Amino acid sequence: MEHLSIVIFLMALLVGLSAVAPKLKLPYPVLLVLAGGLLALIPGLPPLKLEPDLVFFIFLPPLLYEASYNTSWREFVANRRPILLLAVGLVLLTTTVIAALAHYFIPGFTWGMGFVLGAIISPPDAVAATSVTKGLGLPRRITSILEGESLVNDASALIAYRYAVAAVVSGTFGLWDASWHFGLVAGGGVAVGVVVGYVMVRVQNILTDATQITALTLLLPFGVYLGAEHLGVSGVLAVVAMGLMMSRRSHDIYDKQTRLLKHSFWNVFGFLLNGLVFILIGLQLRTILEGIGSSAFWPVLGYGLLVSVVAIAIRLGWVFPVSFLGEWLGRWLGRKEERSPRRNLFITSWAGMRGVVSLATALGLPFVVRGGQPFPQRNTMLFITFVVILVTLVVQGLSLPWLVRRLGVQESPAQRAAEEQQLRLTLTNESLRYLESLIATDSDPNLLTLREIQRRQARRLHGAFAANEATDLDAPAEAESAAANEFEKLLRARLTMTDHQRQLLVKLHREGAFSEEAIRQVELELDRFEIALDTQLATVQQPETAEETTAALEPDQAASRFPGPEGRPTKLDEPS
Repeated sequence: MEHLSIVIFLMALLVGLSAVAPKLKLPYPVLLVLAGGLLALIPGLPPLKLEPDLVFFIFLPPLLYEASYNTSWREFVANRRPILLLAVGLVLLTTTVIAALAHYFIPGFTWGMGFVLGAIISPPDAVAATSVTKGLGLPRRITSILEGESLVNDASALIAYRYAVAAVVSGTFGLWDASWHFGLVAGGGVAVGVVVGYVMVRVQNILTDATQITALTLLLPFGVYLGAEHLGVSGVLAVVAMGLMMSRRSHDIYDKQTRLLKHSFWNVFGFLLNGLVFILIGLQLRTILEGIGSSAFWPVLGYGLLVSVVAIAIRLGWVFPVSFLGEWLGRWLGRKEERSPRRNLFITSWAGMRGVVSLATALGLPFVVRGGQPFPQRNTMLFITFVVILVTLVVQGLSLPWLVRRLGVQESPAQRAAEEQQLRLTLTNESLRYLESLIATDSDPNLLTLREIQRRQARRLHGAFAANEATDLDAPAEAESAAANEFEKLLRARLTMTDHQRQLLVKLHREGAFSEEAIRQVELELDRFEIALDTQLATVQQPETAEETTAALEPDQAASRFPGPEGRPTKLDEPS
């Protein structure tokens, strides 16, 4: 009961701090870590230890699933080269350089202990990267690369960490065996995720209850992660592969109620998990300080700052030359290579914050090695890891928004709104063609009504009406005395047209004509619009009194709502 009270208090704290963070112009992860550190230093408060199993089995799977599900498969594949170079190449380089630094500069560190520290420090954190960069308006390519890197690099670092710890514990290490197992563990994790994702796409295509499907998406990450780890392959890559595959097919397998319920649930659940992770990082400060002791504090703090600076420098020194080399090789091979602006590369290289995965792996270090001796330098590694996390989160996290604005590495909101507006216009024009083909063979007056509505919508999207200008026409007098069944026919015709627009949206998604972000936004708008139509249809079909039937036919209530610019709904017009 005591722990439950603490969790509720922390949740209330993170909600309050996340509301205050924009007013202080601070990224909320930084504010939460600092708040957790201050709480940890209050005398008399019981320490709250972060268990590694809590991170790897409770926090990591759902956070990875949420991030991978919200990542565009098409953009992930299009940027696979820079993603893999960062997530695998940079992780291995950072592990090696930090190992050498620890071996030569930190007393008592062998090569094996150095590689353990390097594997702990090497992966930038998925939660930190996406949370700090969210809302900065970064170009889509930068966002896709950072998100893709953060999904894959945890697996690379955790596999390297596993073999480095085994080498320290056993005293033996085989490079060939480790390399061969690295490929097996990574490839096996991807295979498990793809197979489970394929099966779940089939299963969720059969299920119809939105609550059951949403509950299943909550359980899946845990089951896949534990299953993959039980098989001896990467649970991280299994969850990521499954999330990407289900994201790719989400427009086909989920209906409107399921999409809206999933969207709402994962927004809240992901927010709470992210916030708790950062507060828990800060709360470890007291335990870490007690482990290091007062006499060794300043020397080890110096080592932590040194490792932090080197880790940041390695990323800066990797991104620029590797990017230029890749572009040169592409041109040499005859491929068209898009040149990355240097300011974009700098922002990519600066967004390398460390987070909860590094701390959890450090906390997960064994206490003893073979023979019962204490694991060497365990407390030193833990303290250095905390310093690196704090330095990268505070220094890079606080300066990144300023650098993005100073260097002008932003897409204006108007650019993103323009793409969504163009997508809406495409759907409207295609709907007009669809209605024209129906009118040619069917004289139903409802089709003429819908055509007029779509024509007005097209004119508004073309800019004939201001974005905030009312586009309603007075409903004709005949509508007030129309029979309920006629209004029901009109609603059904609108639902048929909305279903046609949804099919067009899926087709455009498969063709890659618009970004994933624009597709998802307009898809949510269509979902809300269709649910509004369903509600009106139910009202018309089952009126309890004659007064309700008349009210259902009033112009203001009968007019359903259609998504307008920037997601603002505007009433559907009735023809004059």
